[in-house]
Amino acid sequence: MSLHRLTAHELAEKLRSKEVGCVELINDLYSRIDAVEGKISAFNCLTKETALKKAKELDDNGFNGELSGVPIALKDNICTDGVETTCSSKILKDFIPPYNATVVELLQNEGMIPVGKTNLDEFAMGSSTENSAFKTTKNPWDTQRVPGGSSGGSAAAVAADEAPLALGSDTGGSIRQPASFCGVVGLKPTYGRVSRYGLIAFASSLDQIGPLTKDVTDSALLMNVIAKYDRRDSTSADVKTPDYKKSLVKDVKGLKIAVPKELMGEGIEENTKKAVLEALKTYEKMGATFKEVSLPSFKYALSTYYIIAPAEASSNLSRYDGVHYGHRSEKQNDLMDMYLNTRKEGFGPEVKRRIIIGTYALSSGYYDAYYLKAQKVRTLIKQDFDDTLKDFDVIMSPTTPSPAFKIGEKVSDPLSMYLSDIATIPINLAGIPAISIPCGFDNGLPVGLQIMGKAFDEETLFRVAFSYEQETKWNKRKPAL
Repeated sequence: MSLHRLTAHELAEKLRSKEVGCVELINDLYSRIDAVEGKISAFNCLTKETALKKAKELDDNGFNGELSGVPIALKDNICTDGVETTCSSKILKDFIPPYNATVVELLQNEGMIPVGKTNLDEFAMGSSTENSAFKTTKNPWDTQRVPGGSSGGSAAAVAADEAPLALGSDTGGSIRQPASFCGVVGLKPTYGRVSRYGLIAFASSLDQIGPLTKDVTDSALLMNVIAKYDRRDSTSADVKTPDYKKSLVKDVKGLKIAVPKELMGEGIEENTKKAVLEALKTYEKMGATFKEVSLPSFKYALSTYYIIAPAEASSNLSRYDGVHYGHRSEKQNDLMDMYLNTRKEGFGPEVKRRIIIGTYALSSGYYDAYYLKAQKVRTLIKQDFDDTLKDFDVIMSPTTPSPAFKIGEKVSDPLSMYLSDIATIPINLAGIPAISIPCGFDNGLPVGLQIMGKAFDEETLFRVAFSYEQETKWNKRKPAL
């Protein structure tokens, strides 16, 4: 039996019924990793010894949570006690955190089993996973193409059946964009819904941890585990968490869908647009209605994001100076020399680019002109969402302007790379939830549909996404590795 091909909820059922043992499952998964990891390069490190130890404990003592015994991959910017956590950066190579992120604690309390840490764009800055200091992850549908980013390792691991579930982080589309490119389900929860304690910061007002899964059911089940209030995270929202499993019903009768013309026009490839329009017609057949709307502030979202995110990155990354932990340069004549050489050697080109942009935007004389103005535009973007969601239940668009592009295609053109997040960035600026689900293929490459909703209304997103998934089964298709 190829256990690695099953969803998390199917695996959980087999474990509870004792049809399979947990050690058997973990061994099967690592056999799959051994077979395909050489082609995909999804993982920075594996934790086979501790995973098998935990699996044996569960086989001996029983399973406590709904996802107990289910393996999961973790993006390598989520702190894990005793396991190297690098952010795919030379500056954090060999860094081993002395504590667990809150989400890791919650997974462990559920009895879930981390199997390894996945590759990402350095410090989550990128859209292709080509900015990793260690390796380039490949797309399982076409290994000449990128898996997306920055959570490319997590998305590729799920798509390649190297893990049934993974956690990623999303600052401007870093869960949804790779989910779209790899043909899996990716959710960016509402800002504050999932604790960021132990997530190594990129841009603190935008970062959010979320699930990458094989289907919508698994996404809802994983959110039941990780969506908890955390007093250690000052941005964690103290709001009641519903049982997302109850949202998994096929019912969109009377649903009102808004379709922003700004995300269906220039820059969106025709075949991507066609797949999304077909998805909208499917919703119409199920009893929903859709209407084109305008969100005029969207045209400023990319510019706004690339002022706010680098400014926050400039502040957050100032702690990496070679003094306390991480890489320290051996070329040093004095303290300033050590700072300079440590950062020069430790950070890659994209991280340096964003630190420079952010420092400039925050500098004396430019703060009001750039950063302050960007925050005001951010408010307008949120207002556009709020106004639209007063009249509609959800907003839909392509997740990305095109399917996955080729490795190396956009590396020397940062602006072209940034434009691949044009449909996802506004959601982070507004802090609302959004999910990407497969909605078709273009020349054998997956296309993603993005569904956006009201703040803290992930329930509606799950119901709407689940209804489409049950009607179409796009998620059942697998890459032929």
